[in-house]
Amino acid sequence: MTVPAMSPHTVDLMLRDRARITPDRVAIVERDRRWTYAELDARSDELASGLAHGGRVSTLYGNSGEHAALMFACAKAGAILHPISWRLAPAEVAFQLDDAQPDRFVVSEEHRKLAEAAESLRSSERLEPDSRSESDSSFASADDPLLLIYTSGTTGRPKGALLTHANCFWTNLSFDLATGIRQDDVVLQVLPQFHCGGWNVQPILAWWKGATVVIEPGFDAREALALIERERVTTMMGVPANYLFMSQEPGFADADLSSLRLAVVGGAPMPEALLDVWAARGVDIVQGYGLTEAAPNVLCLAPEDARRKAGYAGKPYPYVTCDLSPEGELLVRGPNVFAGYWHNERATAAAFHDGWLLTGDVADRDDEGNYRIRGRLKDMVVSGGENVYPAEIEAVLHEHPAVVDAAVIGVPDERWGEVCAAFVVLDASATEEELRLHCYDRLARFKVPKTFHVVEELPRNSMGKIVKSELKVALEV
Repeated sequence: MTVPAMSPHTVDLMLRDRARITPDRVAIVERDRRWTYAELDARSDELASGLAHGGRVSTLYGNSGEHAALMFACAKAGAILHPISWRLAPAEVAFQLDDAQPDRFVVSEEHRKLAEAAESLRSSERLEPDSRSESDSSFASADDPLLLIYTSGTTGRPKGALLTHANCFWTNLSFDLATGIRQDDVVLQVLPQFHCGGWNVQPILAWWKGATVVIEPGFDAREALALIERERVTTMMGVPANYLFMSQEPGFADADLSSLRLAVVGGAPMPEALLDVWAARGVDIVQGYGLTEAAPNVLCLAPEDARRKAGYAGKPYPYVTCDLSPEGELLVRGPNVFAGYWHNERATAAAFHDGWLLTGDVADRDDEGNYRIRGRLKDMVVSGGENVYPAEIEAVLHEHPAVVDAAVIGVPDERWGEVCAAFVVLDASATEEELRLHCYDRLARFKVPKTFHVVEELPRNSMGKIVKSELKVALEV
């Protein structure tokens, strides 16, 4: 009898092995259900039976055990999961569907209206799915793509980053070696599953190790505090805004956080004052830095250095190598680095130089090897942990008939870290509310500028490029 060869670096084996070793252990806790590892394995088998090797499965789904089962189903079938952000506008969802050309589009009931609106805007020229049949391979290989995560670019056109099984395997292994998940851990997942971090920052590793993941459909600060106490949560991951909102809850001071040993922070540095608040509650903080194209883990700051190196993102994870270009751009190399952008060879080539992934972020490095992110080569805005690219918003503003010129910058915000401010030149009457509604119809809410400023002209240099630094100065005056 010939046994088919299986790749040891695929995500499906993480669940198959765990279901065999600890079938009755609880893998997922939801508000209305508890999944054992055996149940998660069986459900993903059911879903995998209808998937084709190489096919894309697009989803509009909130955080859920069913979505996790579908991810493992894709892993088992060699298919690609393309989770779409339910925060997007219908036109943005339609673009991703037209670009990914999925074999299947799976939608939860709560997002059905968004899906229907997006479907109505899709291109009439749809390609036939180019997936291989499920009979071509019994198992996924390490180089097979598993996740297709769209990330905005400076051109305003989102690009689909392909993350392979190997990318996910190595980024989870490196995360475990640096930060760790224990078999008896209870992980609270509040990061959305349409983010790379919603899979590769704790959840997949937790299922690999046999821990329990408490999945919340969305973030609610009061409910998160209640879950920590009720489910005896030991570790969680969030952006600084998550921890800020939890600390601002009236019941925070009396909340039972005795089980919570470790809180992982990403998306932006944790402000020192907020570090103090959580440290006073006896919670260790691990800060880090990552990007979708690196699956996403790149830098990690150990809890013992959280205060001493406040503002730093830390040192490279195991198996990850970093360096700085002559211009100070952070460069990344390692088995976690993505395979490229979906059907976009030009963008893929532009993302690398001499084998290094170009992050687009400017950093510096101290004599201990800790990196600190100083800013962006491009003018990306990070609002509540979400990447927002001004070029995308500017393109939408230019669609308004009264707008003849537009520029968008990021400005500090106590709640979200950064928000967008728009400067527009008009040739006809348009109120701030009209411009805001125009953006709401075409953009996710977190991308819509908080303020709109009408100006006679935008400052430009001798090459005709907008000098955004002058706009920031104008706001400070």
